[in-house]
Amino acid sequence: MGTVANQGSAPLTAAEIAALALSLAHLGAGPQSVTARRGLRHVFEHLDIDDEVVATTLATLTTPLDADVAGRARVIANAITTRRVVRLGYVDAAGRPTVRDVEPVTCLVHREHWYLVGWCRLRRAIRAFRFDRILTVEPTDIPARPHLARRFLPFQRRKAA
Repeated sequence: MGTVANQGSAPLTAAEIAALALSLAHLGAGPQSVTARRGLRHVFEHLDIDDEVVATTLATLTTPLDADVAGRARVIANAITTRRVVRLGYVDAAGRPTVRDVEPVTCLVHREHWYLVGWCRLRRAIRAFRFDRILTVEPTDIPARPHLARRFLPFQRRKAA
Protein backbone atom coordinates (compact mmCIF):
# COMPACT_ATOMS: atom_id res chain seq x y z
CA MET A 1 0.00 0.00 0.00
CA GLY A 2 1.66 3.24 -1.04
CA THR A 3 0.12 6.44 0.26
CA VAL A 4 -3.39 7.50 1.10
CA ALA A 5 -3.99 11.18 0.38
CA ASN A 6 -6.31 13.44 2.32
CA GLN A 7 -7.38 16.68 0.65
CA GLY A 8 -5.38 19.58 2.05
CA SER A 9 -2.96 17.49 4.09
CA ALA A 10 0.10 15.36 3.61
CA PRO A 11 -0.56 11.73 2.66
CA LEU A 12 -0.16 8.88 5.10
CA THR A 13 2.70 6.61 4.11
CA ALA A 14 2.57 2.83 4.30
CA ALA A 15 4.97 2.97 7.27
CA GLU A 16 2.71 5.45 9.09
CA ILE A 17 -0.35 3.30 8.46
CA ALA A 18 1.63 0.26 9.72
CA ALA A 19 2.53 2.13 12.92
CA LEU A 20 -1.10 3.13 13.45
CA ALA A 21 -2.18 -0.44 12.82
CA LEU A 22 0.22 -1.82 15.42
CA SER A 23 -0.85 0.78 17.96
CA LEU A 24 -4.49 -0.12 17.46
CA ALA A 25 -3.74 -3.85 17.47
CA HIS A 26 -2.32 -3.97 20.93
CA LEU A 27 -5.05 -1.73 22.34
CA GLY A 28 -7.39 -4.71 21.88
CA ALA A 29 -11.08 -3.97 22.30
CA GLY A 30 -10.95 -1.68 25.35
CA PRO A 31 -12.38 1.84 25.67
CA GLN A 32 -9.24 3.54 24.30
CA SER A 33 -9.31 1.40 21.19
CA VAL A 34 -12.94 2.28 20.50
CA THR A 35 -12.07 5.99 20.60
CA ALA A 36 -8.89 5.53 18.55
CA ARG A 37 -10.68 3.50 15.87
CA ARG A 38 -13.50 6.04 15.70
CA GLY A 39 -10.91 8.81 15.18
CA LEU A 40 -9.12 6.82 12.50
CA ARG A 41 -12.40 6.06 10.72
CA HIS A 42 -13.16 9.79 10.83
CA VAL A 43 -9.82 10.54 9.12
CA PHE A 44 -10.51 7.91 6.47
CA GLU A 45 -14.08 9.14 5.85
CA HIS A 46 -12.62 12.19 4.15
CA LEU A 47 -10.37 10.23 1.82
CA ASP A 48 -11.14 9.55 -1.78
CA ILE A 49 -10.74 5.77 -1.71
CA ASP A 50 -11.51 4.12 -5.01
CA ASP A 51 -9.22 1.14 -4.49
CA GLU A 52 -10.87 -2.06 -3.21
CA VAL A 53 -7.62 -3.27 -1.60
CA VAL A 54 -7.21 -0.03 0.34
CA ALA A 55 -10.87 0.00 1.37
CA THR A 56 -10.72 -3.60 2.63
CA THR A 57 -7.44 -2.95 4.43
CA LEU A 58 -8.85 0.10 6.20
CA ALA A 59 -11.93 -1.86 7.29
CA THR A 60 -9.66 -4.53 8.80
CA LEU A 61 -7.49 -1.89 10.44
CA THR A 62 -10.46 -0.40 12.25
CA THR A 63 -11.91 -3.74 13.45
CA PRO A 64 -10.77 -4.84 16.93
CA LEU A 65 -8.63 -7.97 17.27
CA ASP A 66 -9.76 -10.69 19.63
CA ALA A 67 -8.11 -10.69 23.07
CA ASP A 68 -5.59 -13.50 22.36
CA VAL A 69 -4.36 -11.93 19.12
CA ALA A 70 -4.21 -8.49 20.77
CA GLY A 71 -2.08 -10.01 23.54
CA ARG A 72 0.36 -11.43 20.99
CA ALA A 73 0.40 -8.04 19.24
CA ARG A 74 1.48 -6.39 22.52
CA VAL A 75 4.44 -8.78 22.84
CA ILE A 76 5.40 -8.12 19.21
CA ALA A 77 5.07 -4.34 19.64
CA ASN A 78 7.34 -4.44 22.67
CA ALA A 79 9.90 -6.51 20.75
CA ILE A 80 9.88 -4.00 17.89
CA THR A 81 10.39 -1.12 20.33
CA THR A 82 13.17 -2.86 22.30
CA ARG A 83 14.75 -4.46 19.19
CA ARG A 84 14.54 -8.00 20.55
CA VAL A 85 14.02 -11.27 18.72
CA VAL A 86 10.70 -13.06 19.24
CA ARG A 87 10.18 -16.81 19.05
CA LEU A 88 7.05 -17.68 17.11
CA GLY A 89 5.06 -20.87 17.08
CA TYR A 90 3.72 -20.56 13.54
CA VAL A 91 1.57 -22.59 11.17
CA ASP A 92 2.11 -21.91 7.47
CA ALA A 93 -0.58 -21.86 4.78
CA ALA A 94 -0.18 -25.62 4.25
CA GLY A 95 -0.75 -26.30 7.96
CA ARG A 96 2.89 -27.15 8.79
CA PRO A 97 3.92 -25.97 12.26
CA THR A 98 7.36 -24.43 12.82
CA VAL A 99 9.17 -22.56 15.54
CA ARG A 100 10.92 -19.46 14.25
CA ASP A 101 13.16 -16.82 15.74
CA VAL A 102 12.21 -13.55 14.09
CA GLU A 103 13.73 -10.08 14.20
CA PRO A 104 10.51 -8.03 14.07
CA VAL A 105 10.51 -5.01 11.77
CA THR A 106 6.89 -3.82 11.74
CA CYS A 107 3.28 -4.94 11.68
CA LEU A 108 0.78 -4.09 9.01
CA VAL A 109 -2.66 -4.81 7.69
CA HIS A 110 -3.33 -5.93 4.14
CA ARG A 111 -6.84 -6.70 3.01
CA GLU A 112 -8.46 -8.73 5.80
CA HIS A 113 -5.28 -9.89 7.56
CA TRP A 114 -2.75 -8.56 10.04
CA TYR A 115 0.94 -9.41 9.51
CA LEU A 116 4.19 -9.32 11.43
CA VAL A 117 6.99 -8.41 9.01
CA GLY A 118 10.41 -9.50 10.17
CA TRP A 119 13.71 -11.14 9.39
CA CYS A 120 13.18 -14.89 9.82
CA ARG A 121 16.38 -16.46 11.10
CA LEU A 122 15.20 -19.92 9.99
CA ARG A 123 14.66 -18.88 6.36
CA ARG A 124 17.37 -16.17 6.42
CA ALA A 125 15.03 -13.77 4.67
CA ILE A 126 12.35 -11.18 5.31
CA ARG A 127 8.95 -12.78 5.81
CA ALA A 128 5.39 -11.69 6.56
CA PHE A 129 3.67 -13.80 9.23
CA ARG A 130 -0.12 -13.69 9.36
CA PHE A 131 -1.31 -12.97 12.89
CA ASP A 132 -4.03 -15.61 12.70
CA ARG A 133 -1.33 -18.24 12.02
CA ILE A 134 0.88 -17.18 14.93
CA LEU A 135 0.03 -19.66 17.68
CA THR A 136 2.51 -18.41 20.28
CA VAL A 137 4.94 -15.53 20.61
CA GLU A 138 7.64 -15.43 23.26
CA PRO A 139 9.93 -12.49 23.93
CA THR A 140 13.65 -13.24 24.12
CA ASP A 141 16.68 -11.34 25.38
CA ILE A 142 18.38 -11.76 22.00
CA PRO A 143 19.13 -8.39 20.36
CA ALA A 144 17.69 -7.89 16.87
CA ARG A 145 19.54 -5.96 14.20
CA PRO A 146 17.95 -2.66 13.24
CA HIS A 147 15.95 -2.85 10.01
CA LEU A 148 14.29 0.04 8.19
CA ALA A 149 10.58 -0.73 7.91
CA ARG A 150 10.17 1.09 4.61
CA ARG A 151 12.54 -1.39 2.93
CA PHE A 152 10.51 -4.39 4.05
CA LEU A 153 6.87 -3.48 3.60
CA PRO A 154 5.25 -6.05 1.32
CA PHE A 155 2.12 -5.28 -0.68
CA GLN A 156 3.33 -1.78 -1.59
CA ARG A 157 2.81 -0.64 -5.09
CA ARG A 158 6.25 -0.28 -6.59
CA LYS A 159 6.94 2.86 -8.56
CA ALA A 160 7.91 2.27 -12.16
CA ALA A 161 11.58 2.89 -12.85
